[in-house]
Amino acid sequence: MKAVRFHGAKDIRVEDVEEPSSKLAPDDVLVAPIVTGICGTDLHEYIAGPIVTPSEPHIYTGASNPQILGHEFSAKVLAVGDEVSNVTVGERISVQPLVAPRNDYYGKRGLYHLSPQLGCIGLSWAWGGMGEKAVIKDYNAQSVPEGLTDDQAAMIEPAAVALYGVDRGGVEAGSTVLVSGAGPIGALTVLSARAAGASTIIVSEPNPNRRRIISEIAPYAHVVDPRSGELPTVVGDLTEEGVGVDVALECVGLEASLNACAEAVRRQGKVVQVGLHMKPASIDAMLWALKDISVEATWCYPTQIWPRIGRMVASGNFPIEKVITSRIAAEDVVDKGFEALLDPAGEHLKILVTT
Repeated sequence: MKAVRFHGAKDIRVEDVEEPSSKLAPDDVLVAPIVTGICGTDLHEYIAGPIVTPSEPHIYTGASNPQILGHEFSAKVLAVGDEVSNVTVGERISVQPLVAPRNDYYGKRGLYHLSPQLGCIGLSWAWGGMGEKAVIKDYNAQSVPEGLTDDQAAMIEPAAVALYGVDRGGVEAGSTVLVSGAGPIGALTVLSARAAGASTIIVSEPNPNRRRIISEIAPYAHVVDPRSGELPTVVGDLTEEGVGVDVALECVGLEASLNACAEAVRRQGKVVQVGLHMKPASIDAMLWALKDISVEATWCYPTQIWPRIGRMVASGNFPIEKVITSRIAAEDVVDKGFEALLDPAGEHLKILVTT
């Protein structure tokens, strides 16, 4: 079968690989991926990997590179193991890609995403969404409401990252919110905050193309170029008595962005770290103390969030499909996918791949 495989930095190939065995474990589900998103994690692997893809066999899954990519995907169920009861053959699903023990300290508490042995389909698992077939576990196969499109089902995974950040920030009806960064996760965070009831959403983004895109998909947002020096003024003008926003969500993973969030939030407000930092950040701890703020850091998402997002999308309250800017074939994944997303002058947020 055809599959997109990561071999090393700047080395992604479309190859013929052996199909999964038709002999399934009792809790296995054989699926045919439909569409798969290219994630920021995939981009990091392409630029400087291997980072999270395993050079040596993974501690829990045993997988190692070359890795079939793709952890944001929708799929059709082809076959199920003898003990699978949550999905049926022929059903369309969204794949929750985290793979972890169910009986370690975190697993026993339902905190699967925090397991030290955590693996991920499409990053540290034998299979991924950018192959014609894949084997997943029953808990990875998530049913979706009847009306959801294949694209929407594929977008639930990145939407889970964004919604978890909004949840941790306690965004509610009437909240004032700053989202720093309007990449795919930042854009989904804007949509999440709106769905949660935020009345004022400010977006800080230096890239003009991303400012244009977020203005189109979220016309209610107040979009600012942080390089203009106007962010503090905008925050002051749009918050009661100029005190600052209730919640600031950092979606870039850069020191300057994190510090801007701490400056923009009101006293006893919350800063939520959603973006992943690739190196240590220097912060003004005294400012945090003087403002008496809470800083929340997030990792992935609680896996139980899938049905909730499905309901939100089905209701029309969470239009996650708006973040998609292109759909491409697997054969074009490098030039029209990875390279297009890395182009600083590019016009894409989320690109979906069909195998």
